[in-house]
Amino acid sequence: MMDPRIENLNVSAEQSIITPIELKELYPLSEKHIETVNKGQTTIKNILNGSDKRILAIVGPCSIHDIKSAKEYAQKLKVLADDLKEDLFIVMRIYFEKPRTTVGWKGLINDPYLDNSCKIQDGLKQARGLLVYIAELGLPAAGEALDIVTPQYIQDLFSWTAIGARTTESQSHRNMSSGLSSVVGFKNGTDGNIDIAINAMQAVASPHNFVSINPEGKVAVIRTLGNPNTHIILRGGKKPNFEAEHIAAIEKKLSDLQIVPRIMVDCSHANSSKKAQKQEIVLASLAGQIAGGNKSIMGFMVESNLMFGKQSIPDDQSELKYGVSVTDECLDFESTERILREFCRKIK
Repeated sequence: MMDPRIENLNVSAEQSIITPIELKELYPLSEKHIETVNKGQTTIKNILNGSDKRILAIVGPCSIHDIKSAKEYAQKLKVLADDLKEDLFIVMRIYFEKPRTTVGWKGLINDPYLDNSCKIQDGLKQARGLLVYIAELGLPAAGEALDIVTPQYIQDLFSWTAIGARTTESQSHRNMSSGLSSVVGFKNGTDGNIDIAINAMQAVASPHNFVSINPEGKVAVIRTLGNPNTHIILRGGKKPNFEAEHIAAIEKKLSDLQIVPRIMVDCSHANSSKKAQKQEIVLASLAGQIAGGNKSIMGFMVESNLMFGKQSIPDDQSELKYGVSVTDECLDFESTERILREFCRKIK
């Protein structure tokens, strides 16, 4: 029995929600969906091990806040992905959860109506529905695993997963990553600390045992085999870390630990000072390094939306601008297409 004198002193309510297996029954997977995810996971693993020489491109909105605009973006990105498939393997960035330094909107799953109503069950339904739609297009999806429970609801639809700068050092996220089926990229810390990402890669390769929930929503001990398919993501810190000298330093650090250097660069965040247009500078540097013979750069990330810029969430949501980010500033789609095409020309 709970004693209110010592338990839940700061809890206002508890609410049961749909279980993972119930959500999956509402949004079942067809053979086309499974093929998209499986092909995505396999291709990315082949890029990671070097048997596929293409560059992995994680491209899309900083965060998903509007299902309609996300579907439109996916349609456009699928056309571009097919056109550039000889040089790039494009995966759509679909981030439903946003880490906050203090407070703020936590993403579509936590607050799907952007009004602090926090109808999480609706958010989970919207998230899975969008992922099913995008898989039907044949476009693989990339996400960030932030909450350690929500992957049970949607992780089966992701071909690539990121662990963010604020959670790379988290034991819980390392445990979870050791059991994920996708390739997992670990970002360096917000201060630029590289070692926490390398430590995470080493930890995740080993088996782990931890408490979580199972598909039926019951508390369970999860025992993993370990995930050998991981890599580092350079996102900058107190200063950018995408130039050739930074890449060379990471290559040496990884090689000294007998880890094959496979490096992804986040063109956004601290590498571009959160200025969307500066992502083009980062991408041009990477293209030059690859054209010059670099073999360790296996991928990049670009934050992009239908329209350029960012906006605050207004009290009157009729004032929301369509296709504009509500979190970090993003490139518009036309600029994104242009810099990706230029990248492909430069690396040949």
